[in-house]
Amino acid sequence: MYSLIKIRDVVRIPPSKFGRPVKNVALEELRSRYEGAITSIETPRGESKLGIVVTIVDANVDENGRILPGDGATYHDVEMYALVFTPFIKEVVEGEAVTVTKSGIYVNLGVLDGFIHINQVSEEKVVFDPARTALVLEESRRVIEKGDVLRAKIYTIGLLPGKGLRIHMTMRQTYLGKTDWLRKQGEQK
Repeated sequence: MYSLIKIRDVVRIPPSKFGRPVKNVALEELRSRYEGAITSIETPRGESKLGIVVTIVDANVDENGRILPGDGATYHDVEMYALVFTPFIKEVVEGEAVTVTKSGIYVNLGVLDGFIHINQVSEEKVVFDPARTALVLEESRRVIEKGDVLRAKIYTIGLLPGKGLRIHMTMRQTYLGKTDWLRKQGEQK
């Protein structure tokens, strides 16, 4: 899920950028610091969720900055609005298969890739076809290849030190799977 959140912080404006509009420079500095960063978001219920900052949409910057001894930069209070991707357990997502391996499928979720382990692809037995770089469901002979659009449900979200946010998904439930299969199921009913 994507959320627009408000963040209060202080932004450093380096001397090399003096003379330009403060808001424009502040947005540049904030974007370079925050975009792609993993953050913890507090929900209205008081729960904490991991998220990834997609972009800083806007910022209200205090024009009156402060100078700290030994640093020629100015420091300005800022209130910014950030677009944040905050996945949650049991969220149903769709994305394109970007890599198919013998261990599973990496699916592009826009901001990062989620992973579907081969055991979570289907109730049927699934085998890897190295010649096609595809997964094949043994009974139905359905195939999943790079570029296929998949619908899956998130079942774990974790943070691996040095590797970032990890999302694991499943397609082993009704209405999940390759979207082409789901459309054909709907037409048959």
